[in-house]
Amino acid sequence: MSLLSPNQVVENMIQAGEAKAKLPIKDLLIRGALAGAFLGFGTTLAYSAELQTGMGVAGAILFPAAFVLIILLGLELVTGSFALIPVAVMDKRVTVWQMINNWFWVIVGHIIGGVFYAWLFTIASTQFGHVTDNAVAAKIIAVSQAKTVGYKSLGVDGFIVVFVKAMLCNWMVTLGAVMAMTTKSVIGKIAAMWLPILIFFAQGFEHAVVNMFVIPAGMMLGANVTFTDWWVWNQIPVLAGNLVSGFLFTGAALYYTHRKAETKKVLDMAKKTAPLTSPQQG
Repeated sequence: MSLLSPNQVVENMIQAGEAKAKLPIKDLLIRGALAGAFLGFGTTLAYSAELQTGMGVAGAILFPAAFVLIILLGLELVTGSFALIPVAVMDKRVTVWQMINNWFWVIVGHIIGGVFYAWLFTIASTQFGHVTDNAVAAKIIAVSQAKTVGYKSLGVDGFIVVFVKAMLCNWMVTLGAVMAMTTKSVIGKIAAMWLPILIFFAQGFEHAVVNMFVIPAGMMLGANVTFTDWWVWNQIPVLAGNLVSGFLFTGAALYYTHRKAETKKVLDMAKKTAPLTSPQQG
């Protein structure tokens, strides 16, 4: 059967987390950069579809295509690793240091890929500065400002809002990564991971890697956003919110309800079937 049991899925999560944590820095940078660029492609595709159809849901339906590319090509997405690597640590397959090392270098790769695609898209959408009325570019400017100075205008409440939206986002994104492990069928993987990603994007939640493209792109296109606005009012709290929900709501939750339950079941069975022994007579 192509459908895997929840216990098998959790084991796959642990194995994936272990493999990711043991990758060399070179691979973390390359795979992280490609993932950052691909999510940039997905974002501009989504905005183009929204503007062409007048329906935001059209963009949400298409955006998961970028996520599919990342998963099927075995690239590195730190938001998914926020759920996968901690379970490998909990299972004592890798160390906390290996986990942090993965996250750091993958984030560096995401920034490189996201900013690089933002630069290329800026050239393409403005025809190297000769066009100033591109609709997608205007959308990116508006979004980048809403994601930064929009929260800044709310003060402390802005931090709470952006953190909660980041938590809601990565609850779905990590489920997308896990759902891809529920089947061995390529079509099944695509369908299973598509739905959670659509859910997060359609509701405008905050994804750290998407923002590593859209905010720099907005800045390049003329958005009234500073580097401090980007990191203080979005990137840092979004990374934190993505981490908390990915670890708690997906990684730890599935690990403790399936892995620990299965381990207890095996131990109980072993106790029942173990032969009775009597103390050695002296």
